[in-house]
Amino acid sequence: MRPLLPRLAGIWLFLFLALGVAVAALFVPRVDLPPSYHQFADQRGFLGIPNFGDVASNLAFFVAGVWGLVFLAGKSSSEKFLHVQERWAYFLIFLGLVLTAFGSAYYHLAPDNARLVWDRLPMTVVFMPLVAAMIGERANFKLGLWLLPILTVIGIASVIQWGETVQHGAGDLRFYGAVQIYAMLALVGALLLRSRYTGTADLAWVIVFYTIAKVAELADKQIFSFGHIVSGHTIKHLFAAASGCWILRMLQKRIPLPDHETR
Repeated sequence: MRPLLPRLAGIWLFLFLALGVAVAALFVPRVDLPPSYHQFADQRGFLGIPNFGDVASNLAFFVAGVWGLVFLAGKSSSEKFLHVQERWAYFLIFLGLVLTAFGSAYYHLAPDNARLVWDRLPMTVVFMPLVAAMIGERANFKLGLWLLPILTVIGIASVIQWGETVQHGAGDLRFYGAVQIYAMLALVGALLLRSRYTGTADLAWVIVFYTIAKVAELADKQIFSFGHIVSGHTIKHLFAAASGCWILRMLQKRIPLPDHETR
C-alpha cells in the first residue's frame, strides 16, 4: 500500500484527530450503558462454567498475547526494530492481550458494571500503545516514545473515570468512548502515512478484523438466533484476538526501512 501523506504530516494528523474527538466528546450528551447491556445472547453453561462461550473464547486473547511476548523475548525480534525502545509499545500490547483474557473471562462469568471495569481496562493497554507505536513508526519516533506512557495512562483513566461515575449513579461513557474512537481513527489515519517499516497491508488487516469484531458484538443476538450455535459476542472475542495475532504477524514479516528518516 502506497502512503498518501508524508510522514511529517502525521504529527498534525494525529493531533487534529485527538483535538476533534476531544471537542466532540465535550459537546455530546452524557451517555451510559443501557440496562440490558449485560444480557448477552449465549448464556449456556458447560463443564460448570456459566456463559461458557463468552468465557472460554477469551483463551484466544491469552494465546495471542503469550505468543507475542515470546516473540519479543526471542533474539530474532531485534532485527524487526530500528530502535530497541520500540519494543516497549508492543510489550504493552501483548501484555494487554494476556490481561484482557483474564479480565474478560472474569467479567463474563457474572456480567455487571463492577466486573466490566476489569474487562475494559486491559483493552485500553492494547489500543493506546498501538497508537503510540504507529505515531513513532509513521510520524516521529521520539514523539511516539514520549506519548506511550501518556496515552496508556489516558486509556486506563477513561475506564476508571467511567467506573467512578457508575458508582455515583450517573455513568458517563464519553471519555472511554472518545478513547476508543480516537484509537480507531488514528489507526485508519496511520494507513495514509509513510512507515519506517514494511507491513502497512498487515495493519489494514488488523483494522478489518477488529471492525468485524465490533460488528459481531453489535449483532450478538441476531447471530446467535441462526441455529443457536455461537453468539456474536463470542465471535467478537475471536476476531479481536485475530487482530492481535495479526499485529504479531506484522512484526514477524516486516522489514525495517532505514533509508527513511528516523527522527
